[in-house]
Amino acid sequence: MQNIPLAERVRPRKLSEFIGQKHLIGEKGTIKIAIKNKLIPSMIFWGPPGVGKTTLSNLIAQELRRPFYTLSAINSGVKDVREVIQKASSLGLFGKDIPILFIDEIHRFSKAQQDSLLGAVEKGTITLIGATTENPSFEVISALLSRSQVYVLESLSKDDLQEMLERAISKDEILKNQDIKLKETESLMQISGGDARKLLNILEIVISSIDQEKIEITNNIVIEKTQQNIVRYDKNGEQHYDIISAFIKSIRGSDPNGAIYWLARMIEGGEDMKFIARRLLILASEDIGNANPTALVIANNCFQAVNVIGFPEARITLSQTVIYLACSSKSNSAYIAINDAQEIVKTSGDLSVPLHLRNAPSKLMKELGYGKDYEYSHNEPTKPQEFLPEEISNTSFYKPSNNVKENAFKEGLKNIWKKKYNY
Repeated sequence: MQNIPLAERVRPRKLSEFIGQKHLIGEKGTIKIAIKNKLIPSMIFWGPPGVGKTTLSNLIAQELRRPFYTLSAINSGVKDVREVIQKASSLGLFGKDIPILFIDEIHRFSKAQQDSLLGAVEKGTITLIGATTENPSFEVISALLSRSQVYVLESLSKDDLQEMLERAISKDEILKNQDIKLKETESLMQISGGDARKLLNILEIVISSIDQEKIEITNNIVIEKTQQNIVRYDKNGEQHYDIISAFIKSIRGSDPNGAIYWLARMIEGGEDMKFIARRLLILASEDIGNANPTALVIANNCFQAVNVIGFPEARITLSQTVIYLACSSKSNSAYIAINDAQEIVKTSGDLSVPLHLRNAPSKLMKELGYGKDYEYSHNEPTKPQEFLPEEISNTSFYKPSNNVKENAFKEGLKNIWKKKYNY
């Protein structure tokens, strides 16, 4: 027992002991209902480390009394997958329930490895549960994704983490026999970054390093015993979001020096380079847009290059792209335009398409006036027509920012629309 880590000793043994993810396993939770009906689909659990993906998968199998197989994408190949599927198939011959195959870090599986799962998932030989910290839309092949239900596991709340700590010192067979008081827990939570496994491991390290009958956990003791600076970069914790926020804001603020510093922090912290490249793609449209349309091309090329090159050389491509984006003119007009248009759609409902803009593939539609009076814009490029529903005529969504590119756009629009849109 002494050699088993605390996180393993207090791992939930039944679903009612599981902490967090109420949207999935609460009384009206999707998975709770599926278990009750004894019918669960193949699933992908997407969420940060330490939120219970592996534990929940085990508990589902236990609740349904299904055989449970587990593979890690780090050290398993196509051969291992096929062996497990073969075992699962043989169980079916003896009338056993469909086994659950849990694959940890499924995003690390190659296309060939993921392809090897398709037949068994499709035929119902196995029920797949894959766990990933990465967006499955990018990392899981579409064929497998279409056959699985994606569930997002949320980061554990402060209350969840506090409950976990209190349960550990009151229920664990070793700790419950000691006099332990949780006076302050902020440092425990910050250093763990919301990772439950890490939280409990740190707690165990701190407790085992205090040679006193009465143990009082405080922030200072936690920092002293772990000898870690709680503001270091942690790609899976709170700092992950703070650093990426500083990085994006530095580029938005046209500071290549700040942007490169935060890029270096992420690289040295082991951040996924594809995650960084995806954020640059978003920024190229959201913060630069038509002030420099080439920015999106550069960002997209960077994303492709990062996927091909990999670490460590991809850091140079990222650096080049970050500097280019930081030095580009900025405009959020495209971002504002789509936000404003969506808000109008939400508040105005489905407004009718003007008759002259409607498609008229049949004689009846033509007789009803569909497409009537439409002017082919290539023939009359400067002749204004109405392209909005009557109820929102003259509404201006796109407001060009003050930069060279969009000033040129503005002049062209003024020439066409005169005073209609106030350009």
